[in-house]
Order: sequence, then structure tokens, then C-alpha cells
Amino acid sequence: MKTAQRIQGLPPYLFAEIDKKIAKAKAAGIDVINLGIGDPDQPTPPHIVEALQEAVNDPATHRYPVYQGMPAFRQSVASWYNRHKGVALDPDSEIVALIGSKEGLANISQCYVDSGDYNLVPDPGYPVYSIGTMLAGGEVYRMPLLQQNGFLPDLDSIPTEIAQNAKLMFLNYPNNPTGAVAPRSFYEDVVAFARQYDVVICHDAAYSEVAFDNYRPVTFLEIEGAKDVGIEFHSLSKTYNMTGWRLGWAAGNQIVIEALARIKSNVDSGVFSAVQQAGITALEGPQDCIFAMQKLYAERRDVVVEGLHELGWDLERPKAAIYVWAPAPEGCTAQEFAAHVLEKAGVVVTPGIGYGQYGEGYFRISLCVEKEQLITCFRRLKDAGIRYS
Repeated sequence: MKTAQRIQGLPPYLFAEIDKKIAKAKAAGIDVINLGIGDPDQPTPPHIVEALQEAVNDPATHRYPVYQGMPAFRQSVASWYNRHKGVALDPDSEIVALIGSKEGLANISQCYVDSGDYNLVPDPGYPVYSIGTMLAGGEVYRMPLLQQNGFLPDLDSIPTEIAQNAKLMFLNYPNNPTGAVAPRSFYEDVVAFARQYDVVICHDAAYSEVAFDNYRPVTFLEIEGAKDVGIEFHSLSKTYNMTGWRLGWAAGNQIVIEALARIKSNVDSGVFSAVQQAGITALEGPQDCIFAMQKLYAERRDVVVEGLHELGWDLERPKAAIYVWAPAPEGCTAQEFAAHVLEKAGVVVTPGIGYGQYGEGYFRISLCVEKEQLITCFRRLKDAGIRYS
């Protein structure tokens, strides 16, 4: 049976391929420590779990949910933005609940992209930005994220003819996979660019609450004029260790939100109401769990950066997100280095090429592993003779 052309051009999902390599290594008797995937290893805070348990016992949650999200959940999101970001949002017209931010990021291209249209996509970047573009029949214009530019796209280098035919620009800060952060001035330039070329900005803020050393990331919606030109995607996954719960939202420009809600109402039936009730508890309840999470990741980040320093890498400590992005040793590709590390040390790192062509020459380490295991990883790397130079 012949699949559709859009499926034939779809690459295997990065982490599915990594899972296959891990399984093969384990079958060969290798004791594998996985530093590849950004899935928090800590449990969801108990008060959120208890809220879900209580909500599940209420028969009212067993019916179809409201497509756009429960009014109470959308009000909680609006209140959270107001408290934490100083951003005013209308819960009725400027917020839509998502089955995790990933599905919203994939679906937004269906709202705006026709065959031949361009989306401006960061490279390296979360693969879903490109995949959603391809599935909508659009073309990907890759914005290189280069170390010399602080892993920020150079807006001035985007060709005028591309910008004039672009529908969406995807951004993600704090950034996956590089761990980079964006200053307020960058977002101001983004708003000006969007106004000039009538481009919808789609900011992925999944890591906005994962920050260290008293650093507070700027979020897109804080910028004057941001709601005029785009939306922000957010998720409870990383903030509250809720990756498996699949709950997030998009917020911002009401025209864009309405379009996304219209697509969703035709292809899914919304988020389970009990999960939304638990999300309300997460957003409105005690936030000390966030500070504990930040402290935990900061300690792990320090172990990774110091371990790499000891092996010859020269890296700055990331200010945010749950990743360390580092160059592969000269003379080998990212995939060759990742394969070597797995074979010789039983350690999984993610090759940067999986995030786009400009990720070649880098690898990503996730901080979603216990501190003791990270220490073990670097002992293995040292014993295996793995060095940067």
C-alpha cells in the first residue's frame, strides 16, 4: 500500500531512532545510561496528583471536555501570566488549551500554511517545527543558530523574498537544544520584523520556568506589541514534571488563537477535564516545587559542565533549560561521536544533527538523570579515554 507523499518525506522521529540504538546496545550487554531525552525524572508534585485523583472521581469530568479548554483552566492560565509575567490575557479569546504544547506547535501550520508558503524555522531546533510545516505542504527556511550569534537567528540575513512569502516564524527560548536565552532587545526586533513582513510569531516557551542563578528569562508576550503579531506556546511538562499528562496552552493574538482552536475542534476532542482540574491546581497551588526543580537541575548542570571541563571542553554554564550543548571533538561527526560514546562508555548523548543541519558538530546532554548517575557517566568517559582534543 503506497503511503501519501507527505508521509514518504517524513523522517523517523529523532528519539524513536535513539530508542532503537539503546535497545540494541542493551541487547549486546552494555549497561546504558541515557542522557538523551529531555523527560523529567522526578515525579509530579503530590498535591497535583491528589487533585487529579479527586477530579477523576467526579463523574462530571468523564464527559467530552470543552474544545477550547475549561473556562476555569483558561482563567488560571490568564491569572498565572498576570502574576508571573505581568501580561494581561482574555481567557475567553486569547487562550486555548492544548494536549501538550507539541500538538499545538504541529497544528498551527495547518492554520496558515498553503502549498509553497514558507515557515521560518530555527536550526538546530525542536523537530516538530519543521515536521508541522512539511505536513501542511509548506517549505522550511532554516534560520541558523550559530554560536557566534549567541544561538539567536540573524533576522537581517533572511532574504527579503523569503520573508515576504513567510507565514510563521518559530522561536524557542530558553532554547532546546542549545540552552541559549534571548534578551528583550531580540524580541523587540522580532516584533518589528513580524510587523514589516506580516509574519505570525510562534514562541515555544516550554522552558521559561527552568532557569538558574537568579536569572529570569524574558518571555515573548511581555514585549510591547507581541500580542499584535503572534502567540506563545506553553506546557506544564517541564515546569511541574507533567510530561505524560499532556497539558499545555497557546496564548496571545485572538485571531491566531481562534484559528488554532478551529483546527483543533475538527481534529481532536480536547484535554481530559480531570487533567485540566489538576492543571489548575498546578498553576494556582504552592510553587515551591518549581524552586526545588530549579535547584536540582542547577546542581546537575554543574556536574555536567565541570565534568566536560575536566575532559577538555571549554563551556559556559547555561542560564536556563535542561540541556548542555557541546561541540563534538574535531575530526568526527556528531553521530560518530555519539556512537563512540555509547560503544565505549555505555552513555547516550543526542547527536546535534538530529535537530537540523546546523546542529552538526554538536551533541546534547539532558539533565534528566540523577546526579550520581551523571558522576558515573563522566567517570566512564574518563576511563574510556574520551577527550575533547
